[in-house]
Formats: sequence, structure tokens, C-alpha cells
Amino acid sequence: MIRAMNPEKDAGLPAAEPYVSIVIPVYNEERILASSIAELRARLREFPWTYEILIAENGSRDRTVELAKEVSATAPEVHVHSLGEPNYGKALRAGLLRARGRFVVCDEIDLCDIGFYRGAMALLEAGDAEMVVGSKVMKGANDDRPLLRHAATLVLNRMLRVAVGFRGTDTHGLKAFRREALTDTINHCVVDKDLFSSELVVRAGREGKRVVEIPLRVAEKRRPSINLLRRVPNVLRNLAKLTYVIRVKG
Repeated sequence: MIRAMNPEKDAGLPAAEPYVSIVIPVYNEERILASSIAELRARLREFPWTYEILIAENGSRDRTVELAKEVSATAPEVHVHSLGEPNYGKALRAGLLRARGRFVVCDEIDLCDIGFYRGAMALLEAGDAEMVVGSKVMKGANDDRPLLRHAATLVLNRMLRVAVGFRGTDTHGLKAFRREALTDTINHCVVDKDLFSSELVVRAGREGKRVVEIPLRVAEKRRPSINLLRRVPNVLRNLAKLTYVIRVKG
């Protein structure tokens, strides 16, 4: 196998800052990780920008870490950080703060939706948004996931509306933003696990950032790595915490 050369990385020097950073949290994804990253890298050739892919691993019990390191060893633009504990939000936050690109895309290993990249980057580069959120339920979206997962998105959105006055249609999943505009917002977030993404979007809106939603088409590549019902108690605890910090502490 011929390895693409990267003089800065090979010499131990910091690589030039990429135009776009793509952060992908992963947990127990040995079945689709390598193929999904390979497909994403191939599709990214459609775009003129330089990029980095940050794999934010969090406490996998399978071969995810090993496979991610194998991918990184042959692809200099792919970097891996292992959190060592199963915490989606904490891993995503760490990945976002490691990002060096002018623009940052938060992706999911089972989506890697290039159509979202195209639409989000057009808005960000034109200055029409500081954050773009991919909505699975807004008008024009097509959610082909199982009914329970679709219903969970609707329920969480309604809970956020009541609890913290959220006015959008989705918070969890694909999003993109201008790094300089959102770094302080990331640092202000206090919840982790499943609701870090929600807090990030809610805070961005409350801080007056230009947040724009665009519709997504999503389908399930594999069953969720964590059972949806097992996540409910943690979601409720973090929602209570989020409500307190937003409504009381501000």
C-alpha cells in the first residue's frame, strides 16, 4: 500500500491548518468504521478544501480503537483520540476543541452525508450562518430510521421547547459551524453524554449566533450501538441540569 506523504507529520512538525475539520464520535463501530471513513474520504475529493478527520472514540469494547489507528496510519489527514470512557458528549466536545479548521463539521459514522456538507458550507462561506444544523424532522427532511428513533427526536425537541425555550426542530446529529464563532459557546457547555449536542445548539441560539436549519435525509446503516431506552434516565438527568443552567444560571 502506498502511503500519501505528509512532510510536516513525518518530520514531527505541526501540519498546516486545514480549511475544514470533521469530528466524528464513535463507540463500538468496528463493523462500519473503516468502510465509512474510506467512503467519506473518497467523496471529499469533490470539494476543493483541505480537511482533517478527527475520530473521537469513547470507551469502545470492540476493535474500534485498533481499527481507527490503522486508518490513521495510512491516511495522514485522519487523527484518533480515545477518551477511554463511554461518553458521547464528552468525546464530541474534546474533538471540537481539538479541531483546527476554519470551519467544523460534526458528523456521525453511520451518516457521513456529503449533501449536508455541501449545503452547510455554502451557507457558512457566504456568511449567511454561523452554525448550520441538519434537521431530521423539518419540512423537506426524510427520516427513514425506525419509528421509535424518529419519535424520540420529536419528543426530545418538544421537551427542549418546554424546558429551555428552544425554537428549532432538531439538535442532535449533523451540524457545522465557523470555529471562531462557536469556541466560547463550546467552552460554556456544562452537560455531556447525549445532551451536549442539544446544549451547544440551544446556547448558540440564545447567544444570538446565526443558526440555520437545513433538511436531512437519513437512513439507519446499523442498529444503534447503545439501546435507545437505556439512554432515557441519563437524558432526563441531563435535561434537568440543562434546564437549571439555562433558566437559572443563564
